Amino acid sequence: MRLLLFSDLHTDLAAAASIVERAADFDALVGAGDFAVKRRGLTGIMVVLAAIETPTVLVPGNGESARELSEACHGWTAAHVLHGDGVDLGGVPFFGLGGGVPVTPFGPWSYDFTEDEARDLLAPCPEGAVLVSHPPPLGHADAGATGRHMGSTAVLETIERTRPRLVVCGHIHGSWGVVARAGDTPIVNAGPAGVNWRLE
Repeated sequence: MRLLLFSDLHTDLAAAASIVERAADFDALVGAGDFAVKRRGLTGIMVVLAAIETPTVLVPGNGESARELSEACHGWTAAHVLHGDGVDLGGVPFFGLGGGVPVTPFGPWSYDFTEDEARDLLAPCPEGAVLVSHPPPLGHADAGATGRHMGSTAVLETIERTRPRLVVCGHIHGSWGVVARAGDTPIVNAGPAGVNWRLE
């Protein structure tokens, strides 16, 4: 399965248009959150992305809520918004977790969850899925500009428990484009430029 992975568009219409232009060359697209900026600009960028006809899995970032993202995708039939649930595409299970984990310092606009809340949301994740998580796992593709690791313990525990085929994340801008591994699981902090990935 050929995947186009991306995250953190943050209302960048040119980056969104680039994703749209490439979409037909893939079997599925994965958007790992943060389409808006501080809960603003979501509608405009989703109008651009809605031109994609290839099946597309999306999770909310901390810049938009699951409800806001679902509403913005209304009428986009190829889109599957996941948050604490999953979907099967071409025989491959995908499972999604959105929001910032752990809770960010950004204040009330940020769509955040504690590690315990994230554990509950991740509990139904099946073994061997493609895990789409806005926050990266702690210690993997999660280093910020200062080098400090800012990922999620709950996501890391889920990887250890379910051994996903692939983890797609974003959130930590300093690690955009980084590919890491936790055991046998590849972890991609996708970023807005997009990453081509062949799922074996």
